[in-house]
Amino acid sequence: MFTHTLGFPRIGKNRELKKIIESFWQGKTNEQELISGLNDLRLERLRQQQDAGIDVIAVGDFSLYDHILDTSLMLGLIPDRFKDIEIFKEDGSIDLKGYFLMARGGPKTSPMAMTKWFDTNYHYIVPEVNKNTKFSLFPKRLIEEIELAKSLDIEAKPVIIGPLTFIYLSREDDESFDKWELLTHLVPVYKELFKLLSSYTKYIQIDEPILVLDLDERIKRLFKDVYKELSPELSCFKSILATYFEGLRDNLEVAISLPVSFLHIDLIRAPGQLDEVLSCVPDSMGLSLGLIDGRNVWKTDLALALEKVKRAAEVLSHTRLSIATSCSLIHVPVDLDLETTLDEDIRLWLSFATQKLNELRLLADIFLGEKAVEQEFLKNKEIVKLRKIDVRTKNPDVRDRLSQVTKDMYERKSPYRLRRSYQRKALGLPILPTTTIGSFPQDKEIRRVRKEFLAGKISKQEYEDKIKKVIEKVIRVQEEIDLDVLVHGEPERSDMVEYFAKLLKGFITTQHGWVQSYGTRCIRPPIIFADVFRPKPMTVSWICYAQSLTKRPVKGMLTGPVTMLNWSFVRDDIPRKEVCMQIALAIRDEVKDLEDAGIKVIQIDEPALREAMPLRRAEAPTYFEWAVESFKLASSCVSDATQIHTHMCYSYFNDIIEWISKMDADVISIEASRSKMKLLTAFKDFEYPNEVGPGVYDIHSPRVPSVKEIKELIEMAMAVIPYDRLWVNPDCGLKTRDWPEVIESLKNMVAAAKEIRNNITRI
Repeated sequence: MFTHTLGFPRIGKNRELKKIIESFWQGKTNEQELISGLNDLRLERLRQQQDAGIDVIAVGDFSLYDHILDTSLMLGLIPDRFKDIEIFKEDGSIDLKGYFLMARGGPKTSPMAMTKWFDTNYHYIVPEVNKNTKFSLFPKRLIEEIELAKSLDIEAKPVIIGPLTFIYLSREDDESFDKWELLTHLVPVYKELFKLLSSYTKYIQIDEPILVLDLDERIKRLFKDVYKELSPELSCFKSILATYFEGLRDNLEVAISLPVSFLHIDLIRAPGQLDEVLSCVPDSMGLSLGLIDGRNVWKTDLALALEKVKRAAEVLSHTRLSIATSCSLIHVPVDLDLETTLDEDIRLWLSFATQKLNELRLLADIFLGEKAVEQEFLKNKEIVKLRKIDVRTKNPDVRDRLSQVTKDMYERKSPYRLRRSYQRKALGLPILPTTTIGSFPQDKEIRRVRKEFLAGKISKQEYEDKIKKVIEKVIRVQEEIDLDVLVHGEPERSDMVEYFAKLLKGFITTQHGWVQSYGTRCIRPPIIFADVFRPKPMTVSWICYAQSLTKRPVKGMLTGPVTMLNWSFVRDDIPRKEVCMQIALAIRDEVKDLEDAGIKVIQIDEPALREAMPLRRAEAPTYFEWAVESFKLASSCVSDATQIHTHMCYSYFNDIIEWISKMDADVISIEASRSKMKLLTAFKDFEYPNEVGPGVYDIHSPRVPSVKEIKELIEMAMAVIPYDRLWVNPDCGLKTRDWPEVIESLKNMVAAAKEIRNNITRI
């Protein structure tokens, strides 16, 4: 029996990946310095896993930006708009400037699209295919990773995105084109890759997570046909077919028919699948048991995990068993040892990626009868028990309030068609009103001030005075640009979730609990460990100060309960629905206080609404029912004249548009520019009744869009949404951008809106 992980965090203990790459982007370091720094980081993460005693260590999971983008390049897949740019050097290596151009775009080139990785908060770069797509192999980077691991005497296991998952995740530019036909060209490249890798390693991991989705019969047949064709090459390895994030269910028959050595199953997300899998796994196949949670931060109940290993061992021999993390550990922070300020009792309940390696090794050792680890095993058992009975996790007042929620608390006083007239009278906005999503650039000075305040180096009054100066600047810039609905810029917030988590009871936040969201963008998800409530107002003073500086409406900016839930590490001892409703009541109190203070527009962001949708369609309605109810509980306490906005990111709306409509927000803003407004077809087909603000420029790219480009996108949107229900705004918040590009981009956006507005008025 061997231990292995499905992947390990890339960012480094102190976000070294971010610092190394962004220094290169800023021209502070050259390419050789970048490569040297990245090699040091690669070595460190390999040694971490080696020092923990992991038997087989994943390689090829490291990436400068995204592993799906890396896979596209390894397969020679380059979108047509990048064909004239040097991507591959003569030796087969990747040109880094070309690589980052594909990921981030440039002044004259739009980037590749991003979207969420299944139901996680990680974003991947979407492969682009068309009827002329051909594939060819460029394996140099992966081979270098394997050789680096072998230089440390590590048993390396290359991680490869499987061919069917790769095609499934790709996006075709012509819907009439059948992208599955590309397997004819793709499979020979995979055969070539596997044949090459067989001379370097005896292990290989092939990720096919789409096997946990609802698949039609054609795709199921394709799995069997493709893997039959790959069988000769796979026979050279101890191959592990990795599935995760859900159970196999009706795809189990397909999975166990494939010619692989081990099938990996996620026993955290789908613990009930073990017996069914054991009952039908063929003699030729072993099982990799995903028993250490790669998605959450709670210490593993090793006694419970051990029972599952023993259950599997009753059916399979030890040589047909492996134990592993449930999925890649990129979804959790790197090392709990860096956290020096957490409550010590609560800290004992937690486990980050480094600690999960130790848990994995401990689980294997206790199963194998290693006496030396018995005390550690008993200590784990005691900590798990104490957490379950700790009184700090339960608040009777919160639970009593939740039990008294009534149906009328979920509904606005009047339907939108009546609210609309009250709001237009109260706000006096022109057609095609312009606004932004919320945040404005946070430069080094803002971060320095926040850091000094948290360290006690400046007083609360000094801190607030400095933040107020930034808010005034943001207001004045927006007035000069001539935006219609303003924001205060959120300079007091490090993160849209973390900020509120620090002010709500039931959450804890970390110092170094960073997790990669996309590229070099990292977030620190808070941890929900107890019942949630709001002890006092959180945003009212800042928003009211901003509103006092201008006659234009300033939006109150809040993060919605569903996003607070989905972008946190959530307690696992009560249903997620209950946690979400607790958060909704806390946000409801803030919404009411903002309205009472005279704020006429309140935005409650829910960018994470769709990403937590169950991966199986049959279970989606149950989730959306309570998710929508949570939003409505938070937002429905205001008068008809108060306008409620919400914002959503990277969502395929077609299959959830009815649920979005049921949220009954007066205005929804969405990311749409990278897709060239294709997402809006959902709003057209459904005849969405309320107002929509599709993003007209991509804030994730450093380029400044022209007036002409923005006008074209607005006109595309007008073909779908009536202009009297259309807003004009960027795709998302502007926190990560620089001031000069933000000002120029927003000026172009307002100019484009005014030109179209004037044309409409003349007509």
